[in-house]
Amino acid sequence: METPTPESNRPRLPGAAIELYNLFIHGEIGRREFMEGVQQFATGGLAVAAILEALLPNYAAGQQVSKTDDRIHASYQTVPSPNGNGSIRGYFVRPASADSRDAKPAKLPGILVVHENRGLNPHIEDIARRFALANFMAFAPDGLTSLGGFPGDDYKGGQLFGKVDGKKMAEDMVASALWLKSREDCTGKIGVTGFCYGGSISNTLAVRLGADLSAAAPFYGGPPPKDDVAKIKAAILVHHGEKDTRLAGTWPAYDEALKAAGVPHEGYIYPGAVHGFNCDATPERYNKPAADLAWQRTVDWFNKYVRG
Repeated sequence: METPTPESNRPRLPGAAIELYNLFIHGEIGRREFMEGVQQFATGGLAVAAILEALLPNYAAGQQVSKTDDRIHASYQTVPSPNGNGSIRGYFVRPASADSRDAKPAKLPGILVVHENRGLNPHIEDIARRFALANFMAFAPDGLTSLGGFPGDDYKGGQLFGKVDGKKMAEDMVASALWLKSREDCTGKIGVTGFCYGGSISNTLAVRLGADLSAAAPFYGGPPPKDDVAKIKAAILVHHGEKDTRLAGTWPAYDEALKAAGVPHEGYIYPGAVHGFNCDATPERYNKPAADLAWQRTVDWFNKYVRG
């Protein structure tokens, strides 16, 4: 495995290069068009390899909690989803400290972690492990379960994502949340967070689940329809990047609708941050100050509204 270039030594790319990657990973352009675009940025000493290293995910470099960390207990679980695709498989994690051999497992609040439009990749699994170290139980479902699951490559995952019935996948996420909430080792209180598609699903679940959901913390996700906001009973914490103008621009109207509905909420737009700023596996999009602050706010939010 090649050693990643230290951030301090890595040339910064123009915003257009990051937008090129966003178009590619969201399926708006193909691999060939993406590579042709990368070639255009390979000027002034920037090599194609260096540009790809800065844009494409490196899950090993971004990992914060190892899958074999002895502070966690992790497993893959399959959840029935009769209104969706029949079943959905996901990654389930609890802190090891809550699972004593000599006593019943401690009841913990649950957090559903919903991926972007690529399926359950290693970064999302790492997010679930981080929640376990914050003393939550976490479940990260894979919306690509009906097509064999995340294929090990984000681009291929994105192609598969477009083949899954969106309504059925949303029902899979509802089933995942209710399964987590009903577990004997859960306190019965759950929150949800997610990224891009997962951010939108976080808002969708806030509408669908009503009082069954205690809190949601969507990252750069689309808001629900205005007429549905009154159905929300969960406390909502919204994160957007300043340079992610299309989605950040939805916040003022969502803010007003949440106020009108009397929903506890906060929203933050992080200066200089782009779409995907939380993902430390994609070096050029990752904004560590924004990601660290958004993470702390999210954990604090869930401690207040899901644990408290």
